[in-house]
Amino acid sequence: MENWDINKDWKKKILLFLASQTLSLFGSSLVQYAIMWYITLKTQSGVMMTIAIVCGFLPTFFLSPFAGVWADRFNRKTLIILSDSIIAMSTLIVAILFLTGYDFLWLFFAVSAIRALGTAIHTPVVGAIMPQLVPEDQLTRVNALYGSIISFVMLLSPILSGVFLTIATIETILFIDVFTAAAAIMVLLLFLQVPTHAKALTQQTDSYFSDMRNGFAYIKNHDYIKNYFVFCAFFFILVAPAAFLTPLQVTRSFGDDVWRLTAIEITFSIGMMVGGVIMASWGGLKNKVHTMTLASLIIGACTFAFGVITNFWIYLFVMSLVGIAMPIFNTPATVLLQEKVEVDFLGRVFGFFGMISSSMMPLGMLMFGPLADVIEIEWLLMGTGFMLFIQGFFLLGNKVLIEAGKSTFKSRI
Repeated sequence: MENWDINKDWKKKILLFLASQTLSLFGSSLVQYAIMWYITLKTQSGVMMTIAIVCGFLPTFFLSPFAGVWADRFNRKTLIILSDSIIAMSTLIVAILFLTGYDFLWLFFAVSAIRALGTAIHTPVVGAIMPQLVPEDQLTRVNALYGSIISFVMLLSPILSGVFLTIATIETILFIDVFTAAAAIMVLLLFLQVPTHAKALTQQTDSYFSDMRNGFAYIKNHDYIKNYFVFCAFFFILVAPAAFLTPLQVTRSFGDDVWRLTAIEITFSIGMMVGGVIMASWGGLKNKVHTMTLASLIIGACTFAFGVITNFWIYLFVMSLVGIAMPIFNTPATVLLQEKVEVDFLGRVFGFFGMISSSMMPLGMLMFGPLADVIEIEWLLMGTGFMLFIQGFFLLGNKVLIEAGKSTFKSRI
């Protein structure tokens, strides 16, 4: 492997990387909202919306473990460029077809599925590449900064997407994504050098499925990863009502004004931005699992509070607290894996985690969604909030995770 000093000009390199990913994320998010709203306005059909959501979810679930293997077998910068290119090309083709009069709805279902495939590759690779660019003692702050950027983009995207849809055509928004993706790719190609990790430099003698089995075995043989994944699986299921049913609760309990639904989205996004800034400046408690526990307790308490609050303004305040708590949980959780997992297994570990994160919340909704029609949502929120709060104490009682949460900085070369 080439001689690589990660501490040399690392700030310049991570700024270039974050700039490229911000461009890519902005265009993708803009198009994703535009597609959803276009389908909503054109069809006003819940079935069509469900098909679009499934098309944007299932490919990520099925491809994530394979993408994790690729992230360990190949140059990670190349994979990011490839995933951005796949997303951009599929969007470009649909834009051209729409311009020529082929404005069939199924094209959006197809492009959503292809974009989901690109996302499935992109997500584990970004998680795996960070330790190659950033000194370990700075991983928490950089991941927190990246989280704040994502929150800011997610705050602006629906607003700008709505504005563009009123003043321009859907094809214009599709082309914006193509241009932002091209700009992101050019930044990576021309200005950012990333070392190829050791496994990608060696001749691959094992099959993809063998590498995948080795990834499963690695997780099975490391108790802190198993325990963390089990915790996250239950966490994602229990947090589903707060994530998906609060807009319905607001409509039923406070009124069906559009501004109320917009307000909860904005306050949550602003909260996440604030939480990211807090983590970037603070860095969290000495033990990462203690920081995750603090966030879990806040999320659990706030979810319970959603079920008892009767004042909408207090409701918004609590929503902002949930937003703040999310980066306080997500940042140390991500860094825990980046610090502890061997560099040649990072892609597969993040790939398997992608399967969990993309499947548990929808599975939770399969249970809680129908219940919301027969049980008051407030009771569901109080019940899941109580269980989330109790679950937070399992982190404190897990000696394996507590030990893993202690920071140890080691070489990544």
